[in-house]
Amino acid sequence: MPKQIAVVTGGARGIGLAIGEWFLAHDYDVVLLDNDRDTLAAAGARLGVLALHCDVSDPASVADAAASVMARFGRVDALVNNAGVAVFKPALETSFAEWRHVLGINLDGAFLCTQAFGAIMVAQKSGAIVNIASISGLRASTLRVAYGTSKAAIIHLTKQYAVEFGNFGVRVNAVCPGPVETEMAKLVHSVAIRSDYYDTVPMGRYGTVEEMAGLVGFLCSDAASYVNGQALANDGGFDAAGVGIQAFRRNAGINEVGGSKPV
Repeated sequence: MPKQIAVVTGGARGIGLAIGEWFLAHDYDVVLLDNDRDTLAAAGARLGVLALHCDVSDPASVADAAASVMARFGRVDALVNNAGVAVFKPALETSFAEWRHVLGINLDGAFLCTQAFGAIMVAQKSGAIVNIASISGLRASTLRVAYGTSKAAIIHLTKQYAVEFGNFGVRVNAVCPGPVETEMAKLVHSVAIRSDYYDTVPMGRYGTVEEMAGLVGFLCSDAASYVNGQALANDGGFDAAGVGIQAFRRNAGINEVGGSKPV
């Protein structure tokens, strides 16, 4: 039986790279798409997979990538729309250019890639698509008016495709990561922000890229064959949490949760 083919956008680093590694470990042929040529080339060479430079916000670039994948493999079984950017600023300090940049990559990119690769799956009458949304698409946080809005839109975009593509045997779901230990998080999450997450996430830690990849892989697998149109939070309980976690920990005599408090 031929290997299944998985395409991962934003695959050069972080969650996207971990997803590519998960697919490799589960006997898929993998294609990584990214706009960072140097990092992408290094990732592709290390994993021994096809790495295609692609700007997911550019229709021509996405069309070229889809054509290259079809020329090489002739099919697509899984698409993970992971490519994304963020601008962390107060709402009134966020410019229209920054808003369009975030929406262009995060939302337009998911649309364009799903149009291109989803058409292949619909023609095959099989496949699975997973969109990487965010906990910021389920609950509002400060400093991310563009990012949070783009991720909320991705969640609804997921449902729109699911109700149409499901008729052709193609499932579309979303994963909403909470705080994850990535290079981007290390750059933009201050000590104060990390402490706030610790105080709000019941499991008391950031997630790992491998934990995100495992859920994505499950959603693309036959084990999730009846899961369609869902947005699953992978967040250590962050979305479920309300007030009172710190008081509860004090009363329970809990000083550390999930290993250690982020610093």
